[in-house]
Amino acid sequence: MTLSIPQSLQERITEHLVFLYGADRAAPLWEKLQQQLANFHQQQPDLVQDQAGTRLTERDVILITYGDQIQSSDKPSLQNLAEVLNATVKGWITGVHILPFFPYSSDDGFSVIDYTQVNSDFGDWDDVARLRPNFRLMFDLVVNHVSAHSAWFQAFLADDPAFADAFIVVDPDTDLSQVVRPRALPLLTAVTTSSGEKKWVWTTFSTDQIDINFADPSVLLRILDVLLFYVAQGAEIIRLDAIAYLWKTIGTSCIHLEETHRVVKLFRAVLDAVAPGVMLITETNVPHKENISYFGNGTDEAQLVYQFPLPPLVFHALMRGDAAYLTRWAAALEPPSTQTTFYNFLASHDGVGVRPVEGILPPTEVLAMAEQVKAHGGYVSYKTNSDGSQSPYELNISYFDALSNPAGEEPLAWQVARFMVSQAIMLALQGIPAIYVHSLFGSRNDPAGVERTGRYRSINREKFRRAELEAALAAPDSLRARVFSTYRHLLQVRAQHQAFHPNCAQRILDLHPAIFAVQRISPAGDETVICLHNVADVPVVCTLPVNKKVATMEDLLSGATFVVQEGACTVHLGAYQVAWLVGRQECPPHSSEEP
Repeated sequence: MTLSIPQSLQERITEHLVFLYGADRAAPLWEKLQQQLANFHQQQPDLVQDQAGTRLTERDVILITYGDQIQSSDKPSLQNLAEVLNATVKGWITGVHILPFFPYSSDDGFSVIDYTQVNSDFGDWDDVARLRPNFRLMFDLVVNHVSAHSAWFQAFLADDPAFADAFIVVDPDTDLSQVVRPRALPLLTAVTTSSGEKKWVWTTFSTDQIDINFADPSVLLRILDVLLFYVAQGAEIIRLDAIAYLWKTIGTSCIHLEETHRVVKLFRAVLDAVAPGVMLITETNVPHKENISYFGNGTDEAQLVYQFPLPPLVFHALMRGDAAYLTRWAAALEPPSTQTTFYNFLASHDGVGVRPVEGILPPTEVLAMAEQVKAHGGYVSYKTNSDGSQSPYELNISYFDALSNPAGEEPLAWQVARFMVSQAIMLALQGIPAIYVHSLFGSRNDPAGVERTGRYRSINREKFRRAELEAALAAPDSLRARVFSTYRHLLQVRAQHQAFHPNCAQRILDLHPAIFAVQRISPAGDETVICLHNVADVPVVCTLPVNKKVATMEDLLSGATFVVQEGACTVHLGAYQVAWLVGRQECPPHSSEEP
């Protein structure tokens, strides 16, 4: 089957190529790219039939996990992962984000040695494919850098002319003071090539992670080969890791440059040409306005962006028992089109970044959060400011322990309730929910991991022994079982109601300082769900204005009903209680029950 790319799409692609490389280099580059796309289409002809923007529904939930998260002595970890997920979450979690599962040299997978191979310690591509029948797959495209041990960088060190410009070489005396630094490490790393020449290469994140030079068109073609390879292996969502730092221009901040946006738009256009059902998500842990810029105009860049302010804002609301900052921020949210939506999460393999709440939370509140994290056995990563002072940029702790002190004496049921109201807030918001595996299974801090690796982020990256995990889930009173069963109930209820579709209307209600309230409305307008979340450790009462045709409000989670009188419904919420309410026009018997 011959690939036919619409003229408008061809024009989009060539426009991006001209912007990035100039007209003279764009023409031959487009010819090579056309051949790449034709070859891919010949091997994957059915993917061009997939329709963009129709594949995400209220049923979609993504699990974030490492490929070697579940281990045993008798099977590859990817096989364990597939078997455990198929047995426990099939049908109510629909997607799996497998964090980088390629051969790597550092950073728990994000220093990739070979983009196209599966880490042999985890399994092989057949083991990855075991997940495909029941889960849509999300892979990382780590495009900002490769491992210093990769074949690409080794070819550069060997003075291979094909890789002479594949990395960014800078005179160490160059003024790079304007460059935004995500880590307090040297920006340039000295290396010596086989000819004996000493060169200084750009290393944004570590000396083992060498930044790729996208100003070299051959690099673009190599990365597009990787992108299409991942699609051929079943990836339906591609995460662009650390994408904000992709393009470098001396004399600028080297973050969010227009060239970076153009590369993302080019990726989008390429996928629109051969696999329009595949979605891009950008990972940019920066202030909110900068983050959502990767939506582009709503049709030409990423379909999904991480909702980075959400984790610290929910943490803050529960720390203070006051949802005012969360409510104010959420009221202003609005994705730019029906082709885009937010990727809502509270925890991940990284810590809780606090840069995204700059201008949202006062600095004193961020410092208070940092103090609670340290009091709860976690760590705080700091950045150095231009005036020499230091401020927190990431809180390193399990999300469960961020909310409940592991050394405290609170009953376990109380701790679980506090944790689950945080998760319910995420599930109620417009967008696609993403659940970190340690949140799904109620994990606590792993200080031994920090001691072993010397890295703060290891506190939330503990690996499971399969037999121990299965035993904990089988014990109803265990922490893991309590969190898991509550999560399952929330997600099963959520999946049954179109009002939770990622693109359905959302309205934030300001009812009480301790209540985070969001109203979701189904596409046809025939169902409205009002989601109430008490973030305080005391009961609260609120009154909802209700359509006069509604006789009662029913809680989808507990089954309790509330009488509506004269267009208003009074709701009593216990400490850390969640209620997702829908209106009923006929009042059933004994409908005055309150939860």
